[in-house]
Order: sequence, then structure tokens, then C-alpha cells
Amino acid sequence: MFNMYVPTRFIFGNGRLAELHQQKMPGKKAMLAISNGKSIRENGGLDRTQEQLRLAGVEAALFDNIGANPTKAAIMAGAKFARDNGCDFIVALGGGSVMDAAKAIAMMAANEGDLWDYVGGKTGKGQPLEQDPLPIVCITTTAGTGSEADQWGVVTNEETNEKIGVGGYDSTFPVLSIIDPELMASVPPKFTAYQGFDALFHATESYISVFASPMSDMYALTAIENVGKYLVRAVKDGGDMEAREGMAFASTLAGVVMTVSVTTAEHSLEHAMSAYHPDLPHGAGLIMISKAFHGFFIEKQACDDRFVRMAQALGMKNASKPEDFITALSKLQADCDVANLKMSDYGIGPDEFDLLAANARETMGGLFAANPCEMTHEDCVDVFRKSYR
Repeated sequence: MFNMYVPTRFIFGNGRLAELHQQKMPGKKAMLAISNGKSIRENGGLDRTQEQLRLAGVEAALFDNIGANPTKAAIMAGAKFARDNGCDFIVALGGGSVMDAAKAIAMMAANEGDLWDYVGGKTGKGQPLEQDPLPIVCITTTAGTGSEADQWGVVTNEETNEKIGVGGYDSTFPVLSIIDPELMASVPPKFTAYQGFDALFHATESYISVFASPMSDMYALTAIENVGKYLVRAVKDGGDMEAREGMAFASTLAGVVMTVSVTTAEHSLEHAMSAYHPDLPHGAGLIMISKAFHGFFIEKQACDDRFVRMAQALGMKNASKPEDFITALSKLQADCDVANLKMSDYGIGPDEFDLLAANARETMGGLFAANPCEMTHEDCVDVFRKSYR
């Protein structure tokens, strides 16, 4: 049993940004959203996108104030910018943060009030949107979040330390996504690894989720296989375009997985970490807790056969017991030079574990329902404790 609805048109492959102008645009004036970093300007992606929009007959207004963990303040500023400039759709050019922010900006550019009026979680009011969001076009420059393929974004309310999923409407799916691995070639090795593991955990969590189905399994296992085959290569040689394409494929597939199944509480736990420590990259936080988190369900024998199958998909063909998944995961992290990440390097201390565990459940408690067995507050604290160094 499953539900599936993925209305996005995908244009996938090396060099395909050059085809943007041939696609039907959902409006006449775009808010072109990019990060506040330098890379998209320096690698030519911004100039190329602006030229493609010009060729498509679209006027563009540039908004470049989106950080690595997009905040509610940045969303509200972006929404005001879109209204002030008369933009009738959003083009997100960047990684997951930019695409996530674009979805929230699209919501608030068309609706009154504050973003937290329309989100759930601890302090959100959970009100329905009164107007459909502006249409969204995504041009992804990273292989990680899969945000080019789903209807969700993640935003931090810096006033309340809540990092939470926003959107979830049919109208927050991108109408068009360009996935051109050439735009990913300049991502540094460290961030290639962080992003790649984010894609991996979207797939592994959705595969062990109680909401998994034969449809989501098909996407999840193929995503895991591609990560196992291509991530190390992409980390070691950013110019390996076959590896970049394989990782882009894995990321997009894992994005689709999250629309059919759903991730588990690993994402809730990490969002709590980076809500309080916004300098922590999402993928790095996931890596830090991944072995203890997945190991919890192995100890509980919650879904032994699924862990064996994931180990095989990662490349351990002779895997026969669930613990083999942790072995395969550990090897992949070591090969990508991310096995020794430390919570303490980002200011996270043991005195916070209880607070982080509580925040995870209060802010994104819905994902706990996807876990393959019950995980208590104490169990969450224990995952942090086992992961700490």
C-alpha cells in the first residue's frame, strides 16, 4: 500500500542547464534565489542561469541572502523582496538550503502573516495556507537534500531554536527541476561527503521506516547502491563526472523516496543539534549520530533483513547479518575521510543531550512515528551519548 504524487518535471544530466530556456516558465518575472556564499558566482552558474532566463524572456531579480541553515528571518525578507519586486515565481539556484528556503519564500510571498503561522511543531500555529505559493523552479548545485524532488523545506526559527519542516503541500513541489551535475563539480570534498551522506540517510531511513512500501524500496535501494558506488569517487575527484552524475541521481531518487515513504527520527535528532548549533552542517551532524542511531534498531532486531539488504546495496555483497550494515557504513565514512567528526568541535557538550532529545520530539516529533520500533527520550539521549567525542 502506498500513495505517490511527484508532479515535478526533471531535466537530468550533464550540461542540461543549457536547456532551461527551452522549458515552459511558470511566470514572467522570477525572484532568483541564491546563497550568500561566493561559489555560484565564481563557478559561472549564476551568469549562465541569468542568461538562460533572459533567453526564456523572463526578467529576474536577484536575492542573495540565504545562509547554510535558512532562518525564518531570511524567509520573511525574501518574501518581502519577492512582493516588492513583483515576482510571480521563484527560481532556486543552489543547494538544499536555497531550495528549502525558496519553498518557504514562495509560501510567504503569497500569504499574510508570519511563516510560523503555517508550520506545525512546538510553537507553530499550524494554520492552512489561504493562497497557493508562487511556483518554484529548482536548479540544484549539490547532491544531498533531494529538495529538487519533494514538497518540503527545512527552516530554523532562530528565536525559539526550532529547526522544522515547512511546506508539505502539493503546490510546494517544484514545477521544474534542473539536475546538472556539472554545477556540482566545484563542491569541495568535505561538503561532497556531507551532502552525499545526507542523501544516503534519506534512503536508509525511508527504507527502515514503517511507511516503506515496494515502491519506496525500489527508489531507496537504487539510491543506496549509487551512493555505495560513486560517493568515494566524487569525494576523491570532484571532476569525475560519472561519479557526480551517479551521486546526483542518488540524491534525486532519495528525494522521491521521501514523498512515498518518510525519514525517521535520525533527522529529528540532527535538526535539534543544528538548531542550537547552526554552524553544524546537516550532513555532518547525521554522520556523527548515524552508527549509534541505526545500531539502536539493530540491537532491537527491529528489521534485521532490511539492514542486511542495505549492507549489500552499499557494496558488501556477502552481508548476512544486520551488523554488517554498520561495518559497511563505517568503511564508507572512513573512505570519505569523515569517520572522526566530533560534536565537541561544534560546541555540543554532554550537558545538552537531554535538551536536544526533548527538542527533537517537540519540534519534529512526527518522524518518531516512522521508526521501526519505539525510541524513548532516554534512548535518544543514549544515541547522543554513544556518538559523542
